[in-house]
Amino acid sequence: MSVVDEIKSRLDIVDYIQRTVPLKKAGRYYKACCPFHNERTPSFVVNQDTQSWRCFGACAEGGDIFSFAMKQNGWSFSEALNELAKVAGVEVAPQSPEQRIQTETVDRLRGLLKTIADYYHDRLFDANDPAAVAALAYAREKRGLSVETLKKFGIGFAPPGWQNALEYLTQLGYSEDDVIDAGVATRNDAGRVYDRFRHRLIVPIRDERGRVIGFGARALAPDDQPKYLNSPQTAVFDKSRVLFALDLAGRSIRDSETAVIVEGYLDAIQAHQAGFTNVVAQMGTALTEAQLKRLAPRWARKIVLALDADAAGQNATIRGLEVAREALQADYGGRLSVDIRILVIPDAKDPDDLIREAPERWAALVDEALPVADYAIGVEAGNLPPNASLQEREAVARRLLPILIASENDLYRKDNLQKLALRLRIGERDLLAWAAEQQRIARARPPRGASLAPPEPPPEDLEPPPPDAAGGAVAPAQTARPASPTPAYEAELEKYCLRILFQHPELFYHVNRKFRELAAEDAGLARGPLAELSPEDFSRSDYRALMAVFRMALEQDDMEPLDFIRAQLDPRLHVVLDAVLLDEVDGMRNRLGNRMLADLAASLKQNGRLASPFNLSVEMIEKALRLRVQRLLRERQEVAFLQMEAETAQDALPEHADYLEQLRLSITAQHLIEQELARQITLSKQFQITPQIANRI
Repeated sequence: MSVVDEIKSRLDIVDYIQRTVPLKKAGRYYKACCPFHNERTPSFVVNQDTQSWRCFGACAEGGDIFSFAMKQNGWSFSEALNELAKVAGVEVAPQSPEQRIQTETVDRLRGLLKTIADYYHDRLFDANDPAAVAALAYAREKRGLSVETLKKFGIGFAPPGWQNALEYLTQLGYSEDDVIDAGVATRNDAGRVYDRFRHRLIVPIRDERGRVIGFGARALAPDDQPKYLNSPQTAVFDKSRVLFALDLAGRSIRDSETAVIVEGYLDAIQAHQAGFTNVVAQMGTALTEAQLKRLAPRWARKIVLALDADAAGQNATIRGLEVAREALQADYGGRLSVDIRILVIPDAKDPDDLIREAPERWAALVDEALPVADYAIGVEAGNLPPNASLQEREAVARRLLPILIASENDLYRKDNLQKLALRLRIGERDLLAWAAEQQRIARARPPRGASLAPPEPPPEDLEPPPPDAAGGAVAPAQTARPASPTPAYEAELEKYCLRILFQHPELFYHVNRKFRELAAEDAGLARGPLAELSPEDFSRSDYRALMAVFRMALEQDDMEPLDFIRAQLDPRLHVVLDAVLLDEVDGMRNRLGNRMLADLAASLKQNGRLASPFNLSVEMIEKALRLRVQRLLRERQEVAFLQMEAETAQDALPEHADYLEQLRLSITAQHLIEQELARQITLSKQFQITPQIANRI
């Protein structure tokens, strides 16, 4: 039994969720208002028989006890595994000596940072210190921050002097090296150690879980430079990966599916004070891909960039669009399924100033934020001189087209091409030709981490046949309607999909783009039965766990996805991972031996039975579509039962309508998928060996 299954065998999902969510028995199920979004009618359902949960409301999500713990607490899979193991009394595999040292170091630094953050915060409210009184007055009067806001964000004060924080921490038992490693102190060339932050307003920087990882500091003396000083890179702080206030903004971002990114942490603090709680701040002068991926598509489907309106802010915004384009480039718009908008602040004001002066104007500007295409065309074309040469205009067009390409919904809209052509005085035909060239370049670029040899498909003889006329439905000849799939087929299909994704992570974005295409403009389909591929598409708990870690792997840049998966998995899940990665050729070799395989390959070549050239992207999409149909069939059984319960309840008319809508969307999605499958002829129904397999034999 894997560690995941062992934990699930000891923890009942109803008991676990009931600790924080008031569940009410409803027939075979338990119901409550969803803890992840605001609602009046309960749409959160827990199935004790299958040990699963699902929200049939705005979230349209579900899963097992692990996915619930991860979503509720913002945990990674590894963190959920460790925490649930403690609750269940399951011993997790011990760490290696190196891992233990690293964990102890990180824990020690986090403890130090929490301690010094409390110290700074207490000093700000020290009425007996004239410097602290002046700092508090600056925060209240100059920055317009209330006491409630100061306490909410833990804002503090680093007093003047060279060793206040250092002496405080060393008296508590921390070494000078500890204080330096945490970024609170520094050592000069002469070897002297002193406080990094002196006579400054201190803003703690926290990670997604609310743990202090660093500080931002604003100078209080007029002649003190630099005006803003951040913690250096440490074992727990990497400013390129951090979004300030994400720990406080996460719930609001998830509920609204919109994140607003401002440039400075004081801008974000002012926004939260005014009630705009979906605002976060980038750390540093440039928006990074890692920061974008903290938000999208996991939490936000719309990102509004609200950087400063001066020339530097415009340049930062354009750089941010380039970062977004690079993030999108891997799948020509599939990597980050997000609508990016630009908030233009009039009169070159900072967000901080505008929100304090006219918060209602800020709300309107967020709603009126410009599409990427409109903003980029306006800025780039506006910077051209009136008599710009053709070469200058062509250069601007070639700079803008990649950004428009990354905004897949805007690229072929006639109005955008007309705007660009009109502003640059360039023919639309030329723009279309250049766009097609950029598109070819983007698609030809090999995604990071892609391997060359594709995995082989599962045996097709496990695939259920299409129903015949006697069954009441006639499927197209090419389409296998999985109305009654065998457990063996489901297991092989899930295993095969995981193997392709692990070996070719870029195909995850191809699949998600296909789901978006099928959903078209139907938000109900896009957020529900045609949402992106997820752990919920897998019926086996260990495969769900693998898929959850795979999605985490795509949200980081430090390691190749497969290496990250191996590093994050509990050792007792490695045997499952190895079985998934064992492809068909290796499995046949283990079962038959090399000699028999050679004879088999020779025989197939002689009889001309090798498959036609293999398109892995099309194959993965086809298998993922079949996988989604299996999930829809499972979910419809559950929704149909709830719908029947609602029919018998006198006060359940809204619920009845909701369940009918869920069923309608599910049936519509399955119909769209089956139409797509009917158009895809990728493999014959008989077991074949592709050229890739034969060549490797």
